[in-house]
Amino acid sequence: MGTPTAAVPILSALREVADVSLVITRPDRPRGRSKGLQAPPVKDAAGGWGLMVAQPTTGAELFDVVQAVSPDVVVVAAYGRLIKPELLEVPSRGFVNVHYSLLPRWRGASPVVRAILAGDQETGVSIIRMDSGLDTGPVIATEVVPIGPVDDTGSLTDKIAAVGGSLLISALPRYLAGEMSAMPQDEARATAAAKVLTEEAHIDPTRHSAEAVDRAIRAFNPKPGAWCLIDGERFKIWVAARTPEVATTPGEARVMDGRVILGSRTGAVELIEVQPAGKPVMTALAWMNGRRAQPADLR
Repeated sequence: MGTPTAAVPILSALREVADVSLVITRPDRPRGRSKGLQAPPVKDAAGGWGLMVAQPTTGAELFDVVQAVSPDVVVVAAYGRLIKPELLEVPSRGFVNVHYSLLPRWRGASPVVRAILAGDQETGVSIIRMDSGLDTGPVIATEVVPIGPVDDTGSLTDKIAAVGGSLLISALPRYLAGEMSAMPQDEARATAAAKVLTEEAHIDPTRHSAEAVDRAIRAFNPKPGAWCLIDGERFKIWVAARTPEVATTPGEARVMDGRVILGSRTGAVELIEVQPAGKPVMTALAWMNGRRAQPADLR
């Protein structure tokens, strides 16, 4: 059971150690201006591997689909829907979830985003036996993934997914054979990774430090994109980099030594890729050239 691109490496790994009788993913969704239906990445991958796919739309349909297959175990990776307690009882060996954090830290929908925003130096992947709580089940195996200084949510998720696939290959057969036990999580160390809202991706360099601005830009890439306001319109910043302390006015972006530097409450960041309202993604220098290098106020 999985839906986005991040779940594809888990399905790929599962094929190496199990007979995948069915892949369950979310329904196709309208995308883009045309609103044409687009299949989830897991559905496309499963089809390419010749696997059967189901896309139930309700909890009742999901229950019927799983019950009809009568699986030994169900592996879940970023499916995007809560599993009801009665469904957990259907597989003879239960549900196993591949979660992209070192549980109990960052339980919930957006663990990679939250790890970057918090300035964590490392994260990882946890394989757990699912229970009725949100990522609260006992832990079967974990592996650490360092967070690099330029990692954004997209690149870090790819790293964790690759590690998760490898860990699943080694841990799942041993767990099902009784060679590994699941250990309860330490509730005192639990933190929540709430779903990301577009509003929280707003950064104001006049109030935020350079470190906070840098973290937000990396955390909200690829979605929803960190944004500021310029003359009342949203201005997205996709790629930036910390830069040594320079004399800049907080909230002001200007060209300095061939680079676009944005001042913050403390320190500055270099803008590399940006997206003005109604325009495609471009280099920060191209944006500034369009402004004839006139400084811009970002709020």
